[in-house]
Amino acid sequence: MREITTNKNKGFSRVVESVQINKNTGLIESARQCPSPNFDERCRDDDMSLIVIHNINLPPNQYGGDGIDQLFTNTLDKDEHPYYQDIHHLRVSSHLLIRRDGEIVQYVPFHKRAWHAGVSQFLGREVCNDFSIGIEMEGSDFEPFTQQQYDVVNTVIMSLLITYPSLKAEAITGHEHIAKGRKTDPGPFFEWQQLSDYLGTSLPANCESDENLV
Repeated sequence: MREITTNKNKGFSRVVESVQINKNTGLIESARQCPSPNFDERCRDDDMSLIVIHNINLPPNQYGGDGIDQLFTNTLDKDEHPYYQDIHHLRVSSHLLIRRDGEIVQYVPFHKRAWHAGVSQFLGREVCNDFSIGIEMEGSDFEPFTQQQYDVVNTVIMSLLITYPSLKAEAITGHEHIAKGRKTDPGPFFEWQQLSDYLGTSLPANCESDENLV
């Protein structure tokens, strides 16, 4: 087990025990599993160097329904809500969803490539799906997330860092940062400071390569 220094080492062992990732299956053992067909193989199983935070709500500005599960499993009924007319054909997924009450739902094993980032770049490398893990927070750009969600996402990310040594605490960012001008999530209400304090680093990560900063 790899040791990670954080500002919360006092509770470290409790945190690690609360979310166990089976490295053979790529699954969180305590998560509700809702397998998505929308994934493929990574070029390398160990090519994971980025964590991307998103937000999602279906139908728009409603929480707790089955819309997200249905979208990620290609079972969204286009007649159930007017908004679904425009998105029911999409073939997308993410590795995880963290619901408002803190429930973890897993759609894709971590060592597989989920289809969450779209056109994107991080430090000059494009197609972030190839090397990232996507975490959806049930929420929107227009209201705060719940404390239960922050507690869970902190714990999940800590477990990911322990399980997959290629992931680094400094390489965690938002969809809006890797897809500038195209995406806005997780939005202005996501409290990056909570995650920064927990991991002992400054987040979100800078997504621009040194070449782009010249």
